[in-house]
Amino acid sequence: MAWTPLSPPRPIAGTGQNLTVGASSVSSTAVGSETQMVRLSATTNCHVRTGNGTVTAVATDMLIKTTDGPLIIGIGPGDKIAVIEDSAAGVLNIVEMTY
Repeated sequence: MAWTPLSPPRPIAGTGQNLTVGASSVSSTAVGSETQMVRLSATTNCHVRTGNGTVTAVATDMLIKTTDGPLIIGIGPGDKIAVIEDSAAGVLNIVEMTY
């Protein structure tokens, strides 16, 4: 069986969003139709939830830690990302990506 290399994901130009992370959940705008994943990077520990429609993050959702590198997660076209702080305010950077 032949080995087929995969192309690395690439950012989609002009799709970056910065969300202000605080004590209340905030949500991004919907990602585009070409988006297959997002790259998440935060200046503070925070909790993230993805979904379609109204999305609200809570303290038991996926934890993004500042001590970890950027995280790439799969997402569907039209989905949104919601974020809430773990213990301090900061910024969550979101970049849409595709193959």
